[in-house]
Amino acid sequence: MGKSTTLEALVRFCDAVENLYTRDYLRRPTPRDLQRLLQKAEARGFPGMIGSIDCMHWQWKNCPTALQGDYGNRKGQKSIILEALAGFDTWVWHALFGVAGFQNDLNVPGQSPVFNDVLRGQGPNITYQVNNIVYQTGYYLADDIYPRWTTFVKSILNPRSQKQKLFATYQEGYRKYVERCFGILQARWLIIRGAASMFDDEILKSIMMTCIILHNMIVEDEYDYYAVEVYEPDLMNTPLTRIYERPMGPNGEPFEPEPLVRDGRFMT
Repeated sequence: MGKSTTLEALVRFCDAVENLYTRDYLRRPTPRDLQRLLQKAEARGFPGMIGSIDCMHWQWKNCPTALQGDYGNRKGQKSIILEALAGFDTWVWHALFGVAGFQNDLNVPGQSPVFNDVLRGQGPNITYQVNNIVYQTGYYLADDIYPRWTTFVKSILNPRSQKQKLFATYQEGYRKYVERCFGILQARWLIIRGAASMFDDEILKSIMMTCIILHNMIVEDEYDYYAVEVYEPDLMNTPLTRIYERPMGPNGEPFEPEPLVRDGRFMT
């Protein structure tokens, strides 16, 4: 097949996938989906967490000259930003593609429609309790550059106490849902792993959304939602090598502090 014929077939294929499967595989979480996400998050110590959110840059090799000023990022490359919200199974619940590459995680949420329902007061009513305080708004795990909104829970920059270090470890570990999703997308679809070589940003958007739809199809087919997960928190929190002596009790026995996590919840 000739190059032009191949590109035309690719564009038609992406259009067909979007028209047929966008409603099912790029949908917002239904009440049943939301209940599953919240149950999994609460079992892992984060009640009220819906997922993790982050951005990925796709390098644009053939960016038109008139747009290079807007799409140039801090590394000197031309790129387009994908904002995605992923759950524990790497299913993409929200995808915004087409933001100019000169922007970053700090100002992309201002253009994102993911919080439109919350701003209109139409968001899902989620009730959970943390430290004897009742909350009614779900949240997302994000990295440090995101704005200080109540809907984002970020890590602690310089944790000092053992409790802060434990929270930062868990938060940074579970925030990797969306990072894993980006890695899986680039591993599965070679077309978005390298630099984009097309000139039309609408075609690039169609390609990206098609890859996300196909990814969600694979997740739905392969993920075992009924499998029993085995957690090993000791491997995560206990250092393998100690360089200090443990404190001793009054009778010479080793002193054991109260656990900071009990039954998957942080203790105060």
